[in-house]
Amino acid sequence: MLSIAVGCHALRLPSWIGAGRPPAQIVENPAFMQFGDYEVLWEQIVDSIDDNFKIKDEQRVRVIAGQLTEGRLETYPTIGSTLFEPWRTDSTRGYEKLESTLQTIRRTAIVRVMPEQGGYLIDVEVRKELEDLRGRRTDVADLDLLRHDGTLRTEDDGAIQDAMTLGWIPLGRDLELEQRLIQDIRARLAACGAPPQERMPLRLPPTQ
Repeated sequence: MLSIAVGCHALRLPSWIGAGRPPAQIVENPAFMQFGDYEVLWEQIVDSIDDNFKIKDEQRVRVIAGQLTEGRLETYPTIGSTLFEPWRTDSTRGYEKLESTLQTIRRTAIVRVMPEQGGYLIDVEVRKELEDLRGRRTDVADLDLLRHDGTLRTEDDGAIQDAMTLGWIPLGRDLELEQRLIQDIRARLAACGAPPQERMPLRLPPTQ
């Protein structure tokens, strides 16, 4: 079914249909957008990010002493969707989905909206982290945990756990997801009357 646009809103298909596909064309990020109504601009950005993440904090664009302030949005870290969750769009298809299936990856999105002459500079950053696990220790030193009566003792009064999360290892930025988000924001603003922007072809750096 075709989408029926009503102002800035449209009858959309479910967001997960085709949304997890990596972008075919690369655009600038940060992206400059000519747009007048900063409140509508902010709502479209929130709507786009909210389709993929749960928003943790919003500092909206405001007018203070006659000047527009910078807006900032940050999401909660989200465990990456796997190949078995095609309806989730927080990781793009292909390598990112496979990586999230084989390992525990989480992502956090941060969006900055910086007022510029004639418009706004929108910067989308998606940070990737790998779960740092410590497996159950099985070396000779663990023999110290055995008492002579055959029972186990621990270094504290708690139960022995098979694995413990030590934290998260930074993996850099998810450039493909950043591209999909920035392009979705641009499309939403274009539907609200923003003039078309010239796309600047860029190259993604090699995946680490």
